[in-house]
Amino acid sequence: MVTIATAYGQSGAIALKCEHLSSPIGVDAAHPRLSWQLNDTRQGAVQSAYQVFVAKDSSSLLFTKAYSWDSGKIRSSVSSIIYKGKVLESFTRYYWKVRTWDKNGKLLTDSRTSFFETGMMGMNNWKGNWISDEGSINTLPAPYFRKTFVAAKKIRSARAYIAVGGLYELYINGSKVGNHRLDPMYTRFDRRNLYVSYDVTAQLQSGKNAIGVILGNGWYNHQSLAVWNFDRAPWRQRPTFCLDLRITYDDGTTNTIYTDDSWKTHPGPIVFNSIYTGEHYDSRLEIPGWNTANFDDKKWNETMLRAAPSRQIVSQLMAPIRNVEEIAAKSIVKFTDKDYVIDLGRNISGVTRVKLRGDSGTVVKIIHGERLYQVTATKPGDKAVKGHVDLSNIDVYYRPKDDTDPYQTDIVILNGKGEVDFMPKFNYKGFQYVEVLSSNPIRLQKEDVTGYFMHSDVAAVGNISSSNPLIDKLWKATNNSYLSNLFGYPTDCPQREKNGWTGDGHFAVETGLFNFDGITVYEKWMADHRDEQQPNGVLPDIIPTGGWGYGTANGTDWTSTIAIIPWNLYMFYGDSKPLADNYNNIKAYVNYVTGISPNGLTTFGRGDWVPVKSSSSLEYTSSVYYYVDATILAKAAKILGNQADLARYSALAAKIKKAINDKYFNPATCIYGSGVQTELSMALQWKVVPEEYRLKVAQNLAKRVAQDGMHLDVGVLGAKAILNALSDNGQAETAYKLAAQDTYPSWGWWIVNGATTLYENWDINAARDISLNHMMFGEIGGWLFKGLGGIKPDETQPGFKNVLLQPNFVTGLSYFNASHEGPFGLIKSSWLRDGGKVTYNVVIPANSSATVKLPVDSKAKVFLNGKQVANTQHKLSAGSYRFEIR
Repeated sequence: MVTIATAYGQSGAIALKCEHLSSPIGVDAAHPRLSWQLNDTRQGAVQSAYQVFVAKDSSSLLFTKAYSWDSGKIRSSVSSIIYKGKVLESFTRYYWKVRTWDKNGKLLTDSRTSFFETGMMGMNNWKGNWISDEGSINTLPAPYFRKTFVAAKKIRSARAYIAVGGLYELYINGSKVGNHRLDPMYTRFDRRNLYVSYDVTAQLQSGKNAIGVILGNGWYNHQSLAVWNFDRAPWRQRPTFCLDLRITYDDGTTNTIYTDDSWKTHPGPIVFNSIYTGEHYDSRLEIPGWNTANFDDKKWNETMLRAAPSRQIVSQLMAPIRNVEEIAAKSIVKFTDKDYVIDLGRNISGVTRVKLRGDSGTVVKIIHGERLYQVTATKPGDKAVKGHVDLSNIDVYYRPKDDTDPYQTDIVILNGKGEVDFMPKFNYKGFQYVEVLSSNPIRLQKEDVTGYFMHSDVAAVGNISSSNPLIDKLWKATNNSYLSNLFGYPTDCPQREKNGWTGDGHFAVETGLFNFDGITVYEKWMADHRDEQQPNGVLPDIIPTGGWGYGTANGTDWTSTIAIIPWNLYMFYGDSKPLADNYNNIKAYVNYVTGISPNGLTTFGRGDWVPVKSSSSLEYTSSVYYYVDATILAKAAKILGNQADLARYSALAAKIKKAINDKYFNPATCIYGSGVQTELSMALQWKVVPEEYRLKVAQNLAKRVAQDGMHLDVGVLGAKAILNALSDNGQAETAYKLAAQDTYPSWGWWIVNGATTLYENWDINAARDISLNHMMFGEIGGWLFKGLGGIKPDETQPGFKNVLLQPNFVTGLSYFNASHEGPFGLIKSSWLRDGGKVTYNVVIPANSSATVKLPVDSKAKVFLNGKQVANTQHKLSAGSYRFEIR
């Protein structure tokens, strides 16, 4: 991983971001967040002061003082600030830079100039109408739209702003605009819609131009039937869109081309599309040049004006979905000249691109699955044949009305005119294997099939390597599953459901944030939570939802996302805005649970889902998460300065904790509940255990693990807690043995059986819950940073302003390396065992500090940069350090 600071030659502020993005366009925030890092490689480097300048002209930052905002010199080491200058104007580029002073008060080099560009800044600035064709929700072909216009003067700049109910692809003069996939992100469409902003200056030309738009159904008009009732969503309608193309000419004048009833529409070759099942493409219906200026559209139809889906149209300011990685086929098996099976060699989310040649009218089915049949069926009517794609583990919730919409299957009809190069536009799948079936013989080679790993394109910020290849493979598999389930919101699986299960989301949030810069995706998802929350505070356990999920089990263990995710964003980024944005929602949720749980205990929850064998008390596990929520709410109240709520919810948290311990804790034996792994580990993980009993409870947990054969006996709640509960409380050796276990049941059991992603069930051959790409057991990816590398955020100085370094030099490893790019820069924690000596290397980024606590006994000798020091904890400033423990 490349350190950001090394990419810059100058000292001073680097890596400037607005709203956690580099040079974004379409900013709607009236007071955007601005942040930076300090590039100063000297030992003890810290920023003593800073000053932020913002101007509408880049030259103003260099030669004049015509600023939109000058923060003035602020004596602080803080490296983020909220814009508080003149009112920001819509459709305006603002340039900004940061001036910093070093630890000695010396002026450093000003940062390079960055920019952000405002978007609509409000609904009243839209000029376009919402339009569609005259199709109904049952119309199958995707509608194509076009509009021509003349740019009469020389163009200085141009921006396209497009909001859609459904999905879209945008074209100008025959070329696709941007490289996003599946825009806009899924929201509760009748409450909030997202628009996307593009710089399209380079794609316009003086004279005649053409705009083209294709609309897909997405989650807006879900036609496929499944148990989740996507088809019954209250917002469901034929896809619709609104577009403003705003052109600024060299003379300073502007002109906006916008959607109205002068646009033309026509069905095209996408004859069916479902984000859940597949896409059907009839290449005989292709319309060459349909999105170019000189195309004859006399036979195209008129468009129809539509009402906006909601009254809240806001900018999609977040990491987009892209085809991030291209994966060549690993192998191809030809069964017949009408049946081929391709193996990508790994499980992914995304699409395939297939190059097909054949007679006109040939129907090609492209089937995607996670596994192959291992044996040939012997039962009459069973179609299982060894080596062919097996969908039985992922199609269990699909309820097709007929055979016209096969699951995870694209269908292409060939035109006989040459090669058809097909990749679906409005669908994605979860798969490793692809089976290509054709109605007539075709010739297919391995090179004709390419997989694309598609997901929200969040930047990687974490890295793990160790002396145990199994651990390294587990880390990679966890990341593969995390990314496979990040599509503008975190999902449970990329095939069977594609649901934003709240529990899966918060179980994996630390893994996600240690490894990827995901704040923009999570902030969007929390807005989805606010959209979905009932007036009484209740949340569904899948978000967004078309209505499913407001049952009786959508309780604290799942929908604690409303508190846990904003709290983790605060911890990882030091940004209190997620807490402020969701504060009233957390409060409403906690108040609801309190209303149904007057004695401090609640059964409102789903429980320890998919355990190995032992079950845990639902009241106990739900009450622990109730305690977590109340505790976070009290902390948020303190951070946001609400003293009355601080007192109220601190008292509530204490009441819940006492109720749990009174009923479920035996102080004589130091056992919780029935003493199973989940019950013991949750009490430790979430700090329910009274301090005087903490180490004894951890010892009992380690004994229980040993009693269970040094194997896991947990479901999702225990999997979140157990490794942390052990390693944070003196039992790191047991934690590592669990993490590195390679026989059933364990994470490693999946890996030795060929997994490249995490599974949904410890039992590979279970009868149900057998998706091969799930994230609900994914906490292990975050634990590697915490439990072995020891990198943790400090609650008193969040965002890694002060880094807690608490490594565990477990005997099962000879070396371990962890790094994380936090808001201040790259943190490294690496250790090497050489005989009886351990060398521990630390890198702390400029403008931050660290508190190091070494896991050594009183007899150990500790040397810091060659000098013997006390073997207790150490407070370090920025820089590189080398500990030797003998």
